[in-house]
Amino acid sequence: MSQAAANETPSPQAKAPPRAPKEPRPYINPYVGGVLLGIVLFLAFYITGNGLGASGAVTHVVAAVLATVAPSHTNHVAYFASLAGGYKSSIADASVAMLVGTMIGGALSGLVNRRLKLELRKGPHVTAAMRLAMAFVGGGIMGYGARLARGCTSGQALSGGAVLSVGSFAFMFAVFGGAYALAWFVRRLWT
Repeated sequence: MSQAAANETPSPQAKAPPRAPKEPRPYINPYVGGVLLGIVLFLAFYITGNGLGASGAVTHVVAAVLATVAPSHTNHVAYFASLAGGYKSSIADASVAMLVGTMIGGALSGLVNRRLKLELRKGPHVTAAMRLAMAFVGGGIMGYGARLARGCTSGQALSGGAVLSVGSFAFMFAVFGGAYALAWFVRRLWT
């Protein structure tokens, strides 16, 4: 090897080889996750006096926005007046804080476990537009059903089931029955 070749230094433009992306960490054991969820549910009852639930929090946020944008409408609709009226803001409800904490906690968990990314999961024979349309339609139906049933799956199934509410068990049987009844019709979205 010549002296000139030995004295050469790499140019500043030379890039290091690209690093392989780190693999996501494995999911938590479902039994451990269930125990942790039970502890969180107990703490929610103990600290706030209410269980877990997202649809009630979303309804409080909607009532607060409606009270800001159309206060006269809010006062004439008894459903929203009961949520937005009174001496405190609708978003001062503990369920709103739990909803915000759930979103922040989910994002942090995804970041720590290397799973935080934007993606659209769909079957190979479905367009992205069709998948998004079905997601919005399904979400709308579930949201309407959650308000009709006076709680979403977390509020009805977890919180209601924890206190052995008959209505919560009826709700969950209806959710699973409806899902199985519709699965045949929407199976092409996944296969």
